[in-house]
Amino acid sequence: MNLQIECDDIDFHQLVERSLNSFWILDGDCKILYCNNACLTLLKATSSSDILFKNMHEFVPHELHATCKERLLTVLEKQEESMELAEAKMIRKDGVIIDVEVRIAPYYLKDKVYAQVVIQDITHKKTAEKLLNDREKLASLGQIAAGIAHEVKNPLTSVKGFLQLMKESNPHPYIYTIESELKKALDTLENLLHVSKPDLHEEPTVPIYLSNELYSIVNLFQDKLYNVEIEMDISDSNKKIMGKRNLFLKALFNLIKNAFEAIPDKGKIKVEHYYQDGVICIKICDTGVGIPHDKLKLLGTPFFTSKSEGTGLGLTQVFTTIHEHGGRISVQSTIGKGTVFHLQLPSYSGE
Repeated sequence: MNLQIECDDIDFHQLVERSLNSFWILDGDCKILYCNNACLTLLKATSSSDILFKNMHEFVPHELHATCKERLLTVLEKQEESMELAEAKMIRKDGVIIDVEVRIAPYYLKDKVYAQVVIQDITHKKTAEKLLNDREKLASLGQIAAGIAHEVKNPLTSVKGFLQLMKESNPHPYIYTIESELKKALDTLENLLHVSKPDLHEEPTVPIYLSNELYSIVNLFQDKLYNVEIEMDISDSNKKIMGKRNLFLKALFNLIKNAFEAIPDKGKIKVEHYYQDGVICIKICDTGVGIPHDKLKLLGTPFFTSKSEGTGLGLTQVFTTIHEHGGRISVQSTIGKGTVFHLQLPSYSGE
């Protein structure tokens, strides 16, 4: 049976109202004269009164105001469609900044010209692109690091052997110091190899209750609880993931250890565990010194660290483990107030 819909039968108002894309109608003063339901959802608005008759600049970061105004006036004055998709950012009512794609075209109503703006949310797309780029960077760094580690480890192993012979034939106090420092260097290289190629350590994939592991790891820091208060907010403890348990134990240990080390005197650490939309979330928040904004994107890079005696390999292991298990990790930090590590891992519902 063929069904042909005549143009007169279509309710175009309903079509726009229920469109999957967000629509705005703007005048020359950047005032929003119309928005559809998808726009309310996009901006987390409770009703159209949160958006209508307000300046579009309220929903656009300040650094984009001039560009948006220029594009809008170009469309209104030249009355040419700007069919090219342009990436931009918008501010939701809850203050969260999202990534969007925007297309602007003239809209004629009686004898006036307005601008119709079609907005599409691409936040998930940008997140996926960033995750892919992060994985590619880690993979490349891992290959480079593994090659360097192998090249350096071989001669150091030879040096270790000759030191052993010297210690037996001609013992000297300095030899023990050299041997101790050499062991530290070899341990660092071993950690680097482990981070670069985690599959070198074959470990079975098993169901893991991360809530239980968090309690166990926190108990290892009993000696530090005199100065640092720790709050455990654990829910959905019946949820589990599939993964390599020892890798996760090491990753969680590194994160909690870093949280303690970020607090120079007294402070607080909060550990959260909860389930949401098929994902297990873990947040580790500290009230420490914080991380500069320009350094956040370098976290997870081998040998990048803000500690005077650190190697950066701990966080590299954390990022590698989370990504290898199909998870996501994000970091927010404010200097002088603290840092939040947010892990998201796919939940496992099987036996």
